[in-house]
Amino acid sequence: MGGEIVGEEYFPLDTVDFQRTVQHIMASGAEVVFNTIVPPGLTPFLDKLHKAGFGKRGGKIICTYFDENFFNLVPSEQIEGLYSCLDYYQELDDPFGRALLCRYRDRFPGSAMLTAGSGCTGHYRAIKMWEAAVNEAGTVERDAVIRALDHAKLSRGPGGPAEMVPGQHHVRMNMYIAQAQSGRFRIVKNLGPIDPNERALSDEPN
Repeated sequence: MGGEIVGEEYFPLDTVDFQRTVQHIMASGAEVVFNTIVPPGLTPFLDKLHKAGFGKRGGKIICTYFDENFFNLVPSEQIEGLYSCLDYYQELDDPFGRALLCRYRDRFPGSAMLTAGSGCTGHYRAIKMWEAAVNEAGTVERDAVIRALDHAKLSRGPGGPAEMVPGQHHVRMNMYIAQAQSGRFRIVKNLGPIDPNERALSDEPN
């Protein structure tokens, strides 16, 4: 799309000092930061980037794993305008997803929410896929369940329907791009069902 990579850095997972990196970002004139830092380094990185004025100068942050729970971890002003891409957001106007969210909130009140980035939707989908495979196989015997799981489908779920791609052990499901706006995620694009684009590798040598 005409962009240019002006820098790329990686760190040990326990890194918490990002002063030098933020200085590099600001000096480079970068307009977008694609973040893959996870806690404990995430909050000090975003704090330093915000205080350096990255957002004020129009800079945008992309962090594909950000979900609604991160508003409990990071001040909303530090991630205003951030873009994320996941299989579910609470804003989705889907009756099944809204009902599931209500049941979850009733059963588990508190700040920990049903989201995608925390693995909630993935675990839900996995358990329901396994259930469908067991029902088809008529047994919990591993190999029989794996054979049935190879083509398992869910007609509904958080984010919409999903299905296994035969021969891949991966799932085709809907994906969405959302933006953090005033302390919540707003969906800006529905990407529809996305193929995993994986391939099964043969155990036989070439």
